[in-house]
Amino acid sequence: MHFAHDGRDPQAVLRQLVGRVQANPNINVYLESELAETGGFVGNFSSTLNTPDGPRSLRHGVVIVATGAREYRGADYGFGSDPRIVTQQQFERRLAAAEALPDTVVMIQCVGPAEQYCSRICCTAALKNALKLKELRPEAQVMVLYKDIRVYGFKERLYTEARRRGVLFIRYDDAHPPRLAHGFGDTDGRLTVHAWDPALRREIVLTPDLVALSMPAIPPAGVGRLASMLRVPVDANGFFLEAHVKLRPVDFAAEGMFMAGMAHYPKLLDEAIVQAKAAASRAATILARKTLPVGGRVAVVDPTLCTACLTCVRICPYHVPQIRPDHAGAGGIIGAAYIEPAVCQGCGICASECPARAIQVQNYTDDQMIAKVDALFEAAPIQIGGPL
Repeated sequence: MHFAHDGRDPQAVLRQLVGRVQANPNINVYLESELAETGGFVGNFSSTLNTPDGPRSLRHGVVIVATGAREYRGADYGFGSDPRIVTQQQFERRLAAAEALPDTVVMIQCVGPAEQYCSRICCTAALKNALKLKELRPEAQVMVLYKDIRVYGFKERLYTEARRRGVLFIRYDDAHPPRLAHGFGDTDGRLTVHAWDPALRREIVLTPDLVALSMPAIPPAGVGRLASMLRVPVDANGFFLEAHVKLRPVDFAAEGMFMAGMAHYPKLLDEAIVQAKAAASRAATILARKTLPVGGRVAVVDPTLCTACLTCVRICPYHVPQIRPDHAGAGGIIGAAYIEPAVCQGCGICASECPARAIQVQNYTDDQMIAKVDALFEAAPIQIGGPL
């Protein structure tokens, strides 16, 4: 990003932040490195990084996933086949350089994956670039072909200002998407955009100097592998899924793991900064403690009954149970299930499914629950109703 919709310089903010990070002796930065493996639990994670200098092992108390996102660069609307067909990111770079500015621009919204989900930032980026072009070249013509303009909150002022400055908006629907043609022919090699105008109820033909495609933000490559390594969920679009949208918006279901920024979902810069602060605050509540308390409702394995059948490993939604080869199971067999108390959520699924009944939930064992049920039915009946 080269300029913000409110006039601020994000590059200056970025340079300042990079300088503060590099100058902090408590921060180690590993560039051109990849997470090879990770394991452990809250307060006691261990990870291995593949760095240019070789493998590096780290121990850490929490994990914050901030993998960001990338601009979709598919071949929709002929992208990649003509230098006059660009993305909004590429167009913004051209506007920042203030060179080779076009006289006429057509912007097409909801491209590629954005037809399935709203990327949230595309409309704001398009309006920001349209206003910047109008600022640099007031006589330029800008036409925005859109399904639905979504500039939530005070950013709707951008839409109002764009209309005031003469930016034209033409709505299209799924039955009448824009069509783009380019090459030599009747238009002498100019770009040609065919769009349906619902007000005129007829097709109009536009011949812009430049077509700017509002490509959505999509997860970066390797997110699926990272999610499997961390054992955390992603949504249908490949973004990381929070534990609860309102109660735990920056937490994963696994304790000690948090998310921030576009790793969670496409969002504007100020929203990403706020979420990063929230994730850092949540992480600090763990790192500030000398010891971590463990809840009393955790599953406990009796290895003398365990047959290492893997039922608990397969069924646990939090991926906590594991077969430890250093534990002896039933009959002295090598390998028995082990459940780390600091990670166990106490849901009891493993205890209810264990065929050997080798797992019990602490303070909610079978004997305790049976005794409670017996006491309930042995109690004197309570009379309800009767004469006043």
